[in-house]
Amino acid sequence: MPKAIRVHQPGGPEALRWEDVSPGAPGPGQVRLRHTFVGLNFIDVYHRNGLYKLPLPFTPGQEGAGIVVAVGADVTGFGLGDRVAYGTAPPGAYAEERLVPADRLVALPPGIDDRTAAAMMLKGLTAQYLLRQTYLVKPGDTILVQAAAGGVGLIVCQWAKHLGATVIGTVSSDDKAALARAHGCDHTIVYTRENFVDRVKEITAGRGLSVVYDSVGQETFLRSLDCLSPRGLMVLYGASSGPVAPFDIMTLAQKGSLFLTRPSLFSYAARPDDLRAMAADLFAVVQSGAVKIRASHTWPLRDARLAHAALEARQTTGSTVLSVA
Repeated sequence: MPKAIRVHQPGGPEALRWEDVSPGAPGPGQVRLRHTFVGLNFIDVYHRNGLYKLPLPFTPGQEGAGIVVAVGADVTGFGLGDRVAYGTAPPGAYAEERLVPADRLVALPPGIDDRTAAAMMLKGLTAQYLLRQTYLVKPGDTILVQAAAGGVGLIVCQWAKHLGATVIGTVSSDDKAALARAHGCDHTIVYTRENFVDRVKEITAGRGLSVVYDSVGQETFLRSLDCLSPRGLMVLYGASSGPVAPFDIMTLAQKGSLFLTRPSLFSYAARPDDLRAMAADLFAVVQSGAVKIRASHTWPLRDARLAHAALEARQTTGSTVLSVA
């Protein structure tokens, strides 16, 4: 019988349990997928610890790649043996096999292997909507990427540089600074010893930034606002340090008529046609070499708790994948 990681009660990494499961036959509009690799993302931590609540028990994970092994009624475009990947399916990726809505799948082109796909679908699609939809990055823009050495951060830095932007990134160590610079970051700020607001003002000669991409949340939010130029855009798309506390919306006016958005990938990719277009854009920049996917860490799926502990301790860089084979 296939196995999966299950969570019966919210908690730390120890809440991830390796158990037998029975995915069943695919229903209308579904396929049964045998995973080869599964991606690890911070949203998995939020689900596991209960910050984002899911009905119990559940299998976490929203990103994976593998082979179609069964097809339900009314499914078109996919057949047995097809290589596919996803980054916007309902939770359930931490499994050897699972059922997936076919409209959440994209076919993998020959030039992208399964490990790379599992490392980039959710993160790469996130980068796509951040750079090409939430704010249309263009030559001459100067942007700030918080957590620039993370999975999303490394993709955003490369893609933004490819689009002609000047990229500033915050990191926690010199090693991560070197990694970010190797992936398109023009200026790195080691926030553990530097004031990133002061450094941004220095780099921009006091002008501030067109946009800030912040996935850190609580620790950085208000200071990220201080990095923007008048009418700049604050994009808060994560909360790795915890949720942002309520604040007075007049703060946006006082700091220069700023814009603020809290987007999610699942809104941008809700329609299948939009998902396919976003994936095509991502695959194109990866296949061209403009964006290189760094799958830095691999754990066996059964050891997902070790991967979660490392991610929460900020011991990882780039993307982490869980091997199913």
